[in-house]
Amino acid sequence: MKLSTRSRYGTRLMLEMARHYHEGPLQLGDIAKRQEVSVKYLEQIIIPLKKARYIESVRGRKGGHLLTKPPEEITVGEIVALLEQGTSLVECAADTTICERADLCPTRLLWKEAYEAMFDRLEAVTLADLVERAEDLESKMLNQVPKV
Repeated sequence: MKLSTRSRYGTRLMLEMARHYHEGPLQLGDIAKRQEVSVKYLEQIIIPLKKARYIESVRGRKGGHLLTKPPEEITVGEIVALLEQGTSLVECAADTTICERADLCPTRLLWKEAYEAMFDRLEAVTLADLVERAEDLESKMLNQVPKV
């Protein structure tokens, strides 16, 4: 199972905004440069995030984009569910009417359980948690640099 680049890059976009939450609006160009993702792709990803009111845009010379809620209040599960457009591995897990075997299919139940377990984990991690992880990783990297 793979998450789409929309989810992966969307989570990185939201993480970048969470890391700079108290600094004012961020421009997509700056985020794109730091995350090594094209601005055009981020422009596509930000649309559903704005429609779902996770991000708001600020116009003007010092404009850009802001999170609408504190990083502690946004989970990775919310972001992934939005950008993956659903919360199931297989269509029949969410809609049993698309398969005549759905009610008797043991693999359908397995896929449903697996996805629920993954989503439970993603729902337990907030953007604030990811910011903390990023800072810990950066700190470890700095401590590994040999001193001359």
